[in-house]
Amino acid sequence: MAQERITSIKHLATQQNNSTHREPSFTDGSFSIYERSKNHLYIIGIDHGYGGTKTANCNFQSGVVKSNTVPFTKTGVIKFDNTYYICGTGRQSLTKDKTEDENYFILTLAAIAKEIEFRGLDRTCDIIIAAGLPLTTFGKDKAAFEKYLMPLVPIRYEYEGNKYKINILDVKLYPQGYSAIVNEKNLLNREPSQILLDIGSWTVDCMIINNSIPDASSCRSLEMGIIRCIEEIQEEVRRTSGLSVTSAQVEQILQNKECTMQPEVKEIIKAQGYAYTKKLFKLLEESGFDTKAVPTILMGGGAHIVKHYLNHNQKMEILSDIHANAKGYELIALQVMENGKG
Repeated sequence: MAQERITSIKHLATQQNNSTHREPSFTDGSFSIYERSKNHLYIIGIDHGYGGTKTANCNFQSGVVKSNTVPFTKTGVIKFDNTYYICGTGRQSLTKDKTEDENYFILTLAAIAKEIEFRGLDRTCDIIIAAGLPLTTFGKDKAAFEKYLMPLVPIRYEYEGNKYKINILDVKLYPQGYSAIVNEKNLLNREPSQILLDIGSWTVDCMIINNSIPDASSCRSLEMGIIRCIEEIQEEVRRTSGLSVTSAQVEQILQNKECTMQPEVKEIIKAQGYAYTKKLFKLLEESGFDTKAVPTILMGGGAHIVKHYLNHNQKMEILSDIHANAKGYELIALQVMENGKG
């Protein structure tokens, strides 16, 4: 649980405070972003999705399996506080509060390690996390999520056999979805009004953008994410054919990719893809989002599926980069620091 993690970290803090050793820190504000980068301080953007955890360069499934014994593989394995966690298998269950257990903290450590390895950074470093929350819950959840992601002391852990010592100096949170396009001026400024749809695993986050500014009163989070579509398809295939297809097979067919399967089953899957898309856009219209009248930007992992089942009169801009939110968080945080505002 989250409280157990906090207690564990406080125990580590007590041990370190009794030592004469002190970790280097760059929290006094006396360095510019360029000077800080020389002292191994990095901004890492993380998109904490229910289906997948994304950084600017990496992507893995958001499942976490806890183990008190050494796992059979090093792939995706974190060792933290004498406990092993296998990351990247399956998905997180839908929860209204991502801070209710330790899973998203563990996924954060894995994301940081993956990004450090991808960029070839130092494994002992100071980190600023740039992350996001839906606009619908941003004000309510911001303080708790900041506290959850920022422990009291430097964290020592292992990921896939490599040792890391990171000090999370700060957590910067921004609105998800909008952060992915805020620096796309050609996209934002092209129309007086636009709809932004971020189709995730569990939810579809929607907002109207007027004159490049999101209308907070229009924001909705609908529990119609792509997992709903996949689960309904699996049930339909099971009911009509007696087969138990996997979610990976369903996603492959929905994206018009090759997959060994009976043609009649493929047709069931595609028909259900059309049905889900029709149902989704009907619900959007009932919620005040008329995608036929207002130019629409479609993003998120689910966009890769839904785009194959749109009607011809649904002209939409598809943002295909699943890393867009993480990149946006990172870029905004860097701009804020360079401007001396945070």
